[in-house]
Amino acid sequence: MNKRFVSVLLFAFIVAGGSSLLLYRLISSRMTALASPATSQVLLAARNLEVGTLIRETDLKTGDWMGAVPRGAALKKEDVVGRGVLANIYEGEPVVESRLAARGAGAGLAATIPEGMRAVAVHVNEVVGLAGFVVPGMRVDVIISGNPPGGSRNNLGMLTKTILQNIAVLSAGQNIQKDAEGKPVSVQVVNLLVTPEQAEVLSLASQETRIQLVLRNPLDTNVAKTSGTAMSSLFSGQPFEPAPRARPKPVMKAAVAPPPIPVAEVKERVTIPITVEVIHGSRKSATNFAGDPEVKP
Repeated sequence: MNKRFVSVLLFAFIVAGGSSLLLYRLISSRMTALASPATSQVLLAARNLEVGTLIRETDLKTGDWMGAVPRGAALKKEDVVGRGVLANIYEGEPVVESRLAARGAGAGLAATIPEGMRAVAVHVNEVVGLAGFVVPGMRVDVIISGNPPGGSRNNLGMLTKTILQNIAVLSAGQNIQKDAEGKPVSVQVVNLLVTPEQAEVLSLASQETRIQLVLRNPLDTNVAKTSGTAMSSLFSGQPFEPAPRARPKPVMKAAVAPPPIPVAEVKERVTIPITVEVIHGSRKSATNFAGDPEVKP
C-alpha cells in the first residue's frame, strides 16, 4: 500500500476524531447549562413562622433559589425585620410580601385583620368548637339556639337558626379566665373575621343564645337559604314553617278639611224708579214707573 495514502487516511481519522470530541464537549456543556437553571440569592425562613409572629433577624437566612424568583420575594433583611406574619411561612421557604403585614402594623392577631373587617371572640366548648378541628383558615357557619322574644310562637319550643355563613376563622385556642370564686378556668375561644354589622349580631347572639359552629368546605362559598327549625318539628316530623311576617297596618291619615269657601259679600239691591213727563200744550203731567232693581256697591 502506498505510504502516502496511509498517511492521508491516518490524518483524516485524527481530524475527524478531534472534531467529534470538540463537538461532543460543546453539546455536553450546552445541555448541562440547560439542565441546571440559574440560581438567585433570596431571603428564606430559618424556621417555621406562624401567623402573628414578629420577624426577627435570627428568623431569616440567605440561600440559593433555583429557577425564577417568586413574585414579591424579599431580598434584604431590613425590608422584613420587625413585620408581622399574615400567613404561615415554613422553614426554607422564600419570604414574600403577600404574607407580611404592613410596615408599622406590628404583630399578633390585630395585624392579620384586613382593613374594614373586625375580629370577634366567641366562647365555645370542645363540642361547639368541633373538638379542636376549628383551626385558623377554616370556614364555618354560625347557628344560634334559643327562645324568641315574648316566648315561642304557637308553642313551638326552642328555635334554631343559621345567622352567619362562610365566616373565616382567624385563630382558635384557649383563654384563661376566672370563675365566680376567682379560680382560673380554661375557656375555648375562637376568633372569627366578620364585618362590623356581623360583629353586632354575634355580640348579641353570644349574650342571649347558645352558639354552635358548623364546619364547611373552604371552596364552598354558596349561601344556603334556610328557614330554621323548632323543637316541635323534631317530635312531629313535620317541616318547620316560620310564621309569615305581619304586614304593617296602613297608617290612616286624618282628612284635611278643605278651606272654607269665602262667602260672597252681600250687596244691597236698590230699585230706581222711572219718571215719564207728558206735556199737553200748557199742561204738563208726570207719571212714575217701577224700574229694574240695581246692585248698590
